[in-house]
Formats: sequence, structure tokens, C-alpha cells
Amino acid sequence: MKVNNKVVIIASAALLIVASGLVIAQQRQASAKVLVYKTPTCGCCAKWVGHMEKAGFEVETRDLDNLSAIKNQYGVKRDFSSCHTAIVDGYIVEGHVPPMFVKKLLDERPDVKGITVPGMPIGSPGMEGPNPQPYDVLSFDAQGKTAVFGSVTP
Repeated sequence: MKVNNKVVIIASAALLIVASGLVIAQQRQASAKVLVYKTPTCGCCAKWVGHMEKAGFEVETRDLDNLSAIKNQYGVKRDFSSCHTAIVDGYIVEGHVPPMFVKKLLDERPDVKGITVPGMPIGSPGMEGPNPQPYDVLSFDAQGKTAVFGSVTP
């Protein structure tokens, strides 16, 4: 079987480009710092931070007695609200969003303001418990338009 050198070179170059893209995406995720605003007494927020750290994120927490000003500053609408607000590479991550969806957000870089898991569904990261509930991770833009970014079915 005769191997065409040109085909081998093109295939090798394509493989190198794909591999480089994967490495860059992983480096972007690993270098993304997570700034979490939470109250000092919220145990589920601390558990969520642990999930993010276990997933490889570097997390800084800022404890505040009242998160209303932070939510207003970042434009987190009441319908999207949860018990903590995080900022990751310019995106808002509101509530108990699983780390895999934060990674997806950083990989895909959609034109959205952020992602949210409204409320505090049982079974979400930091809210472990019996009878986990299915829930959606929503993306939202500056106008408040939402879309399902991902779904979790226990």
C-alpha cells in the first residue's frame, strides 16, 4: 500500500490542531477563577464551593450579610435568584449550577449574561438529599430572555 505523504501531513496537521484546541480549552477552564458571593452561614453554598474546587476551579469566596446589592449590581433577576452568586470569567453563575455546565459555558462561550439554577433543587450540587429532583440549568441574556442550557435528571 502506497502512502501519500501529502495526505499524512494534512491528517497530522488536522490532528495537531484538534489536540491544541482541547488543551487550550482545558487551560481556559483551569485558569478560570470563580468569585463566589455568599452569606457566612450558608452551608449549601460552602458545599457548592467544594464541588467547584473538586472539579478543578480556583474559588475565592466573599461573605456578605446581604446579597441583594450584588445581585442588583450584576442584574440577577429575582426569577433567576438563588442563595449565592458567582462570577466566572465575566459570566454570572447563579445558584447550584453543576460544575460540568460551568465548564460547558467556558468552552462554548455563548452570547449570554450567565447561567442559573433558580431556587435550590434537592439533588443539585450542595443540595444533596433524599428524593433528588430533575431541574434545568438556564442561560439568560441582558434582556432576561432564557433558554435551557442543560438538564439534570437524577
